[in-house]
Amino acid sequence: MPRRESPHRVALRRLSLEPATAERLESYLDTLAEWSRRVNLTGARTPDERVSRLVEAVWPLVEIVPAGRLIDVGSGNGSPGLVLALARDDLDVTLIEPRARRWAFLREALRRAGRRADVWRARHDGYTGPPAATVTIRALALPLPELAPLVEPDGRLVAVGARPPLAGPFVASLTESRPAVAVWVYRRR
Repeated sequence: MPRRESPHRVALRRLSLEPATAERLESYLDTLAEWSRRVNLTGARTPDERVSRLVEAVWPLVEIVPAGRLIDVGSGNGSPGLVLALARDDLDVTLIEPRARRWAFLREALRRAGRRADVWRARHDGYTGPPAATVTIRALALPLPELAPLVEPDGRLVAVGARPPLAGPFVASLTESRPAVAVWVYRRR
């Protein structure tokens, strides 16, 4: 049976992606659109909105996140952690999501996209795996010191969106603003 064309294909073309990456992201976004009818995953309703808000807005991270272990806290709809997993094979990704339906969505989206990653159904403070060189968060109101156990010494915490207040064992490392997003990078001392 031939695969139907993804409604996200045209919107993804503006990112000039490698064909394999585009196919993975199409699968993720198609799964997201399907699941969003039953589970509140995103306010983005059209293919253009989903690509713009969930992929294009976090695309700067593809360039600034170093290879290695990455933990995404509060993965919810998959942006940025799942997007990074689909874009970068050199990342060993762990997604942490406490809500059952969103956890199930993440597992299904990974399966359909043909990518392996660990998906933990837990809060950040319930994660018992190893820390990572990079931890990502998006629109998550958590005090930075609570995330310190997840970040290796000298590792990075990358916050997308509103700037979290600097506190605890982190120092500001890099600020990168693009029209669609603000990225705040902190290094763990």
